[in-house]
Amino acid sequence: MFVLQVLIVLLLVVAAVGTLLFQARTDRFQAARDRSLAAAEAFAHAPGLPAVMAGPDPTSVLQPLTEDARHRGGVDFIVVTDRNGIRYTHPDPSRIGKHFVGTVEPSLKDGKVTIESVHGPLGEEVQAVVPVRDDRDRIVGAVSSGIKVAAVSSAFDRQLPWVLGAGAVALALATAGTALVSRRLRRQTHGLGPAEMARMYEHHDAVLHAVREGVVIVGGDGRLLLVNDEARRLLGLPPDVEGRHVRDLGLDPRTAELLASRKVVSDEVLPVGDRLLAVNNRPTDRGGGPPGSVATLRDSTELRALAGRAETARGRLRLLYDASVAIGTTLDVRRTAEELTRVASPRFSDYATVDLAEAVLHGDEPRMAMGGDAAELRRVALTGPRDDHPLYPAGDLVTFAGPTPQATGFVSGRPVLVPDLAASTGWRTQDYERTQAVLEYGFRSLITVPLKARGVLLGIANFWRTSDSGPFEEDDLSLAEELAARAAVCIDNARRYTREHDMAVALQHSLLPRGLPEQTALDVSFRYLPAQAGVGGDWFDVIPLPGARVALVVGDVVGHGLHAAATMGRLRTAVLNFSALDPPPDELLGHLDELVARIDQEAAGDADEPAIAGATCLYAVYDPVTGVCSLARAGHPLPALVAPDGTVTFPELPAGPPLGLGGLPFEAAELRLPEGSSLVLYTDGLVEDRSRDIDAGLAVLRDTLAAQPGRTPQETCEALLDALLPARQSDDIALLVARTRILERERIAEWELPSDPAVVGRARADVTRQLTLWGLDEAVFTTELILSELITNAIRHASGPIRVRLLRDRTLICEVSDTSSTSPHLRYAAAEDEGGRGLFLVAQLADRWGTRYTPDGKVIWAEQPLG
Repeated sequence: MFVLQVLIVLLLVVAAVGTLLFQARTDRFQAARDRSLAAAEAFAHAPGLPAVMAGPDPTSVLQPLTEDARHRGGVDFIVVTDRNGIRYTHPDPSRIGKHFVGTVEPSLKDGKVTIESVHGPLGEEVQAVVPVRDDRDRIVGAVSSGIKVAAVSSAFDRQLPWVLGAGAVALALATAGTALVSRRLRRQTHGLGPAEMARMYEHHDAVLHAVREGVVIVGGDGRLLLVNDEARRLLGLPPDVEGRHVRDLGLDPRTAELLASRKVVSDEVLPVGDRLLAVNNRPTDRGGGPPGSVATLRDSTELRALAGRAETARGRLRLLYDASVAIGTTLDVRRTAEELTRVASPRFSDYATVDLAEAVLHGDEPRMAMGGDAAELRRVALTGPRDDHPLYPAGDLVTFAGPTPQATGFVSGRPVLVPDLAASTGWRTQDYERTQAVLEYGFRSLITVPLKARGVLLGIANFWRTSDSGPFEEDDLSLAEELAARAAVCIDNARRYTREHDMAVALQHSLLPRGLPEQTALDVSFRYLPAQAGVGGDWFDVIPLPGARVALVVGDVVGHGLHAAATMGRLRTAVLNFSALDPPPDELLGHLDELVARIDQEAAGDADEPAIAGATCLYAVYDPVTGVCSLARAGHPLPALVAPDGTVTFPELPAGPPLGLGGLPFEAAELRLPEGSSLVLYTDGLVEDRSRDIDAGLAVLRDTLAAQPGRTPQETCEALLDALLPARQSDDIALLVARTRILERERIAEWELPSDPAVVGRARADVTRQLTLWGLDEAVFTTELILSELITNAIRHASGPIRVRLLRDRTLICEVSDTSSTSPHLRYAAAEDEGGRGLFLVAQLADRWGTRYTPDGKVIWAEQPLG
């Protein structure tokens, strides 16, 4: 302590001296500046100085004057210079006539006063330069005055003795204080040194906490001064109890009053919790000591068995609490059964098994068993300390005979206790060899409890104890029933969830495409992965359109469950129906938006039917003849486009609102796709989950697509799922990859005809030649009839030029385009009618026919099968 005080005093003295030195240097520089400036300004403003400087010999006049002023002003030099900085005067005559050393230009040119620190001929100096002005206020020269910093005195020399003296006084006081404290400590410790005191305290602490008797020392103010480990255990006190008042410890009033009373007590018995404590209390001030009391405590409980049963009850309550937390963490039947066995073994039983009816595993209710029937159950969970046991393993389908405890418990719905397996015969009717192996292994006792929830018997739970543990007793039945009851509710919840999930998945799969339709415009591959917990409303579709075109659809309904799956089915059906009318993508989304709004209006009148929370859709139409893809989206993520060279882009499509919001029109964009390009459509479940935002997912999507551009759509789907599929999928994923093809020019024939009936014959001849060139001679007659009727109708009901196009794809497609927007209608002509049979004839000869509108008019098309 004394060394520490000395160090503190020395540090303070050193700090004070350093501060004085810094202040003294600052004061010296300031004083030198002031004196230099005063001397320079006084001489520069002296009357007659400009006249003398303009005289023939200024040095002879000014040298004695500056030396006299220097001695009187207490400065080191006063130098007068001309306008060019040449000295007129200097303390050293040899330097007269030389250029001034220092910054003189601001004073001579701008008339400023300059003060600076320089290392001049006389050492480190502070000099001031003041301009000299004549009567016309012109600068005719300058006066510089300076003084060495070392020549200026400061208060440091006067203050230093006081600082050192104060430090010496402080050191003396510290020495005296340390001596007085040491003397007092030695008197109070009876001359023991620090080592002896530390050893004495260690011995005292070791003895105090090692004795099996509680010691409590209470001060005169009722606060605890010391409590040993045994007293903490007996009274149930926390570790940081010292310093707290006795009445604030949560003890019963009688015990707290006794410890704070300071009265003499011998072997008074106090109940504390489940213990009976013998308390001895003595005051500490009877021999002149400090006020307070010391109490000793001994555990005199004679009802050890009762305490043991209380401890068992507490353990069972803790087990039930842990079971309520650990069982039912998932909605999986097998996982819930395993959680029950893990909770029961080894804290309640050595081995635990769960057997469930087969129907429960599929989400169904098992049939009601009748008395005497065998119970056919599937073992779904088994937990124990070893794996070499002879019990039926998990996964086996076991048929329990009627007299066995398992069958009795499952059929009757009541628990069965077998305290001694060796003495029981009913359970051995199942399999004599296996039951004998069970006994030889060491199994001793069994409790079978039915798993029953909401009046439905789901299965049984079996708790086994070996010879290493005590046999089950009647008291154990209630605990086993409680464990089984809690597990049964969780298993039934999982069963019901499994049933609903399977129903939703079945509904969802029934509403999704079963396969891809035949078409030649695109090479398409898809993947659909439902969420692990609850099905969603994602869907996709590939729809062949007239003219060898193909529509690609990807959509997403917000939410999960049956409602989302049913809504998805309604929207997919609507898209299929709308696409039959062959509208542009933006018009189709407009119709779909109106449908969703109408569904929401209907749901608003029914409180039990929820509205559609949100739905998105992307609709694309690809034409293999032109290589143009028209796309529109309603709140859906942008598609990815992979060029043949591997470049990956996300084309900017107009961002329409999600379906059902209304108020804003949808816009379509057209992309010209080279042959071999890949269009990747997806839902947000692929690129976004709880651990990854959508930007990171899109970056992974781009990198994966760019890695190997030559992959097939099938390989692309696999690569994307490998890179983006999360560990636990929380949302549906719909993925559609389409690689473009271009219809060869030799498979296309086009003619433009004037609106003249005379061209019908020429058109038939052109068509005949083209079909013969294609080797389709058997289709010539039918095609001539179809085109004749279509061209004739176009000439009769439209104006302007007519275009005829033949496409040889999977089918033979005949198209007639005109500038009219009037749609033809099929009608049945009466026997006496002269016309009206043209479209009827086309409908009979062609597999399909229809009309689609273009910005310039319409196209009437018909398809015929090829061979």
